[in-house]
Amino acid sequence: MRCAAHPEVETTLSCSKCGKPICPRCMVQTPVGARCPDCAQLYRLPTFQVATRHLLIAAGAGLGMATVCGLIWGLLSSFLGFFYLNILLAAGAGYAIGEVISLSVNRKRGTKLAIIAGLAVAISYLINISSWGFGFQLFDLLAIAVGIFIAVSRLR
Repeated sequence: MRCAAHPEVETTLSCSKCGKPICPRCMVQTPVGARCPDCAQLYRLPTFQVATRHLLIAAGAGLGMATVCGLIWGLLSSFLGFFYLNILLAAGAGYAIGEVISLSVNRKRGTKLAIIAGLAVAISYLINISSWGFGFQLFDLLAIAVGIFIAVSRLR
């Protein structure tokens, strides 16, 4: 027999459901035996199936949270002059943004949602600087990186 998908390959395997000849490259091992890709019904988990509607909802939630977190971040950092506080505030903003985006899209996960969350953390930092008039410091890059890492890890 020759494989149905790869006619150049000889095989003795066949799908346990439909009987179509399959080669080892095509075979999908299931609990009930070897199946062809059509009969195995391979699909992505619903958690990782993110529609355009979910991306728009996540972008709106991310922008709203970026605004709120940026204003709070600037307010707290202006009253408290603690040098390392910026890292803690960025981590808190990253966690809050990631969690709100996750809740707004019914706990879906994916790379595009993680990118939206990372951009929201960066926007919150820009709102922090623009609303309170502080200059950019090199130490702030570490704070932004920590915030983005936490936000992205909530959605991966």
